[in-house]
Amino acid sequence: MNSFLTKVIIRTILRNKKNANTQYSSFVLAKGFRELKINIVRLLKDFVLISLGIGCAAFGLESFLIPNSFIDGGATGISLLINRLTGLPLYALILLINLPFVFMGYKIVNKQFAFKTALAISGLAICVATVHFPEITHDKLLVAVFGGFFLGAGIGLSVRGGAVIDGTEVLAIFLSRKFGTTIGDIIIIINIIIFATASYFLSIETALYSMITYLAASKTLDFVIEGIEEYTGVTIISPHHEEIRQMIINEMGRGVTVYRGKRGHGRNGEIAEFDIIYTVVTRLELNRLNTEIQTIDPNSFVVMSSVKDTKGGMIKKRSLKH
Repeated sequence: MNSFLTKVIIRTILRNKKNANTQYSSFVLAKGFRELKINIVRLLKDFVLISLGIGCAAFGLESFLIPNSFIDGGATGISLLINRLTGLPLYALILLINLPFVFMGYKIVNKQFAFKTALAISGLAICVATVHFPEITHDKLLVAVFGGFFLGAGIGLSVRGGAVIDGTEVLAIFLSRKFGTTIGDIIIIINIIIFATASYFLSIETALYSMITYLAASKTLDFVIEGIEEYTGVTIISPHHEEIRQMIINEMGRGVTVYRGKRGHGRNGEIAEFDIIYTVVTRLELNRLNTEIQTIDPNSFVVMSSVKDTKGGMIKKRSLKH
């Protein structure tokens, strides 16, 4: 390993792990090099995702929402509404309205998140100011649906890159911690205020179409963040646990995690030890798994829960079997 790369690894990866005068072994430097590569790849991936998010959001704004005087929810909706009422430049409003949320993100989340968010919001403002996309349609329903789709895709891609281009989520986190409410409740209250204001100053029709825009953006945002595949975590409690475990591994080709547990019922009921099986399958495999479990043990106790995404393991490495 050359001396320049060694210095980079020591100053970026290993500087907080040992004293500056410590002599690092080849193994430690190799681990530092691997961590440096992972960080660089992650930063490049985040940059690409945030850039794509800025492009999608700007396209949704300029090709659909702005020409038709539609708004959205959140900080972007507030910017669009003020732009519509006062004529102030949208790019300046995006910067000014989101600025407090960037500072809030620095206090609530971390410095890296605030830095990425500041870059993403600045990038969106610059894109809106300098890049001009063509108007696609003036059909109100198409504008509401596809404007929301591209705006939601842009926000979702930015979130996957570790930033936000709409600061409402940061405000919702702050208020939920302060008042003990859920983040979803805060976002709903904020958007009710925005759309009520839009119906008063613009028109009820515009506010209703803007609500469709917000719904389309929200659904697209969820889709982009959670991904195409949907996973389900399945916990199986059965005296035939070994048969079920073998079925999941050999017939379905999925991995399992086995816990040791106790089963009992009633005040003086029987208590027995047995294995608890946990596995993660895709939505497409869930029906087959239930059928196989019913075949082995119709009285088994099965608990299912949604899993947004998975990393590692076998689920993404092996093809589906039906």
